[in-house]
Amino acid sequence: MSRLIEPSQGPLSGTVSVPGDKSVSHRAVLFAPLAEGPCRIRGWLEAEDTGRSLAAVEALGAEVRREDGDLVVGPGRFPGVGAAPAGSTEVVDIDCGNSGTTARLMMGLLAGRRVRARLDGDASLRSRPMARVVDPLRSMGARIVYEGSEGQLPLRIEGAPLVGIDYRLPVASAQLKSALLLAGLSAKGETRVAGGGLSRDHTEKLLESMGVRHATGPDGFGVSPGEPLAAFDLTVPGDPSSAAFLLTAAALLPGSGITVAGMMLNPTRTHYLHVMGDMEVDLRERPDPGRAVEPIGDVLVRHGALRAVSIRDPWIPALIDELPLLAVLAARAEGTTRIRDARELRHKECDRIAATAAGLRTLGVNVTEREDGMDIIGAPEGFPATGPAEIATEGDHRIAMAFAVAGLASRGGVRLDDAACVAVSFPDFFATLDELRHGGAAT
Repeated sequence: MSRLIEPSQGPLSGTVSVPGDKSVSHRAVLFAPLAEGPCRIRGWLEAEDTGRSLAAVEALGAEVRREDGDLVVGPGRFPGVGAAPAGSTEVVDIDCGNSGTTARLMMGLLAGRRVRARLDGDASLRSRPMARVVDPLRSMGARIVYEGSEGQLPLRIEGAPLVGIDYRLPVASAQLKSALLLAGLSAKGETRVAGGGLSRDHTEKLLESMGVRHATGPDGFGVSPGEPLAAFDLTVPGDPSSAAFLLTAAALLPGSGITVAGMMLNPTRTHYLHVMGDMEVDLRERPDPGRAVEPIGDVLVRHGALRAVSIRDPWIPALIDELPLLAVLAARAEGTTRIRDARELRHKECDRIAATAAGLRTLGVNVTEREDGMDIIGAPEGFPATGPAEIATEGDHRIAMAFAVAGLASRGGVRLDDAACVAVSFPDFFATLDELRHGGAAT
């Protein structure tokens, strides 16, 4: 479904909230069946991606119900630790849709459990690499067989006895780290994962809150099987990756000033705020002093002049979801912004380097695509294109939202060829933008 985003006729203002964090929402429903009792999840993100994880655990026997607006997930008949039953031919089919998090974490979750399962996904997910998770799981004893192309979905998992390993991540991947730690809960001995760098630490925080026996160090996190895991009562904070689109829109539109309330302030997720600060965006954080699994608070942004920056390792893993959006912001900054060491962007829902560069060119921006990033010559006076720019989103929610923001700050607007894909992570994105265009009230 295409959608025309017309230039904003005035500033954005008001206070809004954003949907629950996608990463935490995935982990909450995937970890809950491991607890000894029902877990309550408040503010869970109702979106296509997270819905795949919820449907997966329900298909595997977990008990799922809605109660007073909260999601309650219990162990139900979720498979226990051990090898798949001999002689049984039953296979649980799990459709991961477009969710790489569902696919990769599910591999670790099921590798050491009494079940046979088949994981598949849509055409985009089938094209994404899975060997980086499958290979180390196999070294633990996992039985995983590709049913199509080597290293890609679909694949079949047959629960097997696992042995813990010491593993150093070749790339800073929270999904790989999480899959191995989940497998470690079903393995004999300790499983230790090191080298995560700035990758997200939501898995570690949630496992700690469930009482998982663990060992931490300056460069790693280890788990061992032990006592039954405690049930949790979790409030999912606002997703900082979703908030980034609203904050960037305010930074681009003259006279704007908005507040995003109750968003996660986990340092592994908010480096884009520091980059915005380096670009001289007028930004303030107001942390909530209360105790929670994840730190939260409010973030205020006002429009101002922008300047170019250089973005590269070691910060790329902490910015990977926001880089297309930061490229849009850089297109209105004074000077040339350089993004490097971001090859991982070519293996997301689409090739985000190519899609971002193509969209910027359509807006008239001077951009040079590199194998691991791009160079963007900013145009502080405005995007050169005067008519509606036709944007190919490649069905990628983050590309669609990044260029919707660009459309608000453009001269002639943009037309997104697929606006429906934003439902993957932020179903109310366009409605929230409209709230801010009309002075936004808290939601």
